[in-house]
Amino acid sequence: MKAIVYRDTGGPDVLQLVERDRPTPKPGEVRVRVAVSGVNPTDWQARSGRAHRKLFPEITPHLDGAGVVDAVGDGVDPGRVGQRVWLFMAAAGRPTGTAAEFTVVPAEQAVPLPDEAGFDVGASLGVPALTAHRALTVAEDGPRRLHPGALDGTVVLAAGGVGAVGHAVIQLARWAGATVISTVSGPEKAKLATAAGAHHTINYREGDPAAAIRAIAPDGVDIVAEVALGANLALDLAVLRTRGTIATYANEGGHAVELNVGQNLVLNTRLQFLVLFTAGPQARAAAVEDVAAAIRDRALPVGEEHGLPMHRFPLHRTADAHRAVETGAVGKVLVDVTP
Repeated sequence: MKAIVYRDTGGPDVLQLVERDRPTPKPGEVRVRVAVSGVNPTDWQARSGRAHRKLFPEITPHLDGAGVVDAVGDGVDPGRVGQRVWLFMAAAGRPTGTAAEFTVVPAEQAVPLPDEAGFDVGASLGVPALTAHRALTVAEDGPRRLHPGALDGTVVLAAGGVGAVGHAVIQLARWAGATVISTVSGPEKAKLATAAGAHHTINYREGDPAAAIRAIAPDGVDIVAEVALGANLALDLAVLRTRGTIATYANEGGHAVELNVGQNLVLNTRLQFLVLFTAGPQARAAAVEDVAAAIRDRALPVGEEHGLPMHRFPLHRTADAHRAVETGAVGKVLVDVTP
């Protein structure tokens, strides 16, 4: 089979296209013929050596993807062969991710994908959708599970709503009944956030964004899903309601985070840091179930018309796909692995 590998950490050029034997699923695992592989910031950060120490002599990257189960290990229902699935955390603690024609994962990490959902949708879930679910379910006064009506009466602020996680925050929050506000940097991104389902968009570079958000939510925002905590914390606190939650999954721009302790004490702010890998198995399992339900409800479409433009690369150009993510491509970067 064809696979992308790297043996040393570094820039995108360390990625190589090679021939490898098809992996054999062990007990409790499935082998998936990958159709589409999704690329996340975590993938290039791991490849560069920035995210964590390299654990294996050779690694096939990418956590997310979608395809068809073509073999199962002992203890897995043989009826799963031929099942369309979406994959998450494929390369987490393992050397074989989805940037290959075949990959092997624990059976629970290959989630059934409805026939009406394309492989593009499946490959765009994983890290972004599960992270978004986590951000929406950590509030003190909020639900731990999402379903239609779970966030009725809740105001959610999606910072950076045109990124893959922000896009999923908008879609899942809207599906669960929240009023969704997204901060954007200009009219083109406002158009994308609106297409994703945001009820309101606020250009944070113009006027008084805090006043504009307060005009929509006079009592304050319940949950902020934050992508750039250092840059946006002052705005977040200006619009947060008492006992509100700032769920932060990144710090884009790398700005220092300075906390006014007194202000946060008075607000009873919940500042929740989150990353999927250490969220815990129960939280991940709940997120998988709820995201699967949202897919069945057709609540997570992708494509520019749904607020998430697609940037596609063939397998042999995976290095270019990584460059696109590193340089801030707006939308979702996908690698087409097999037809």
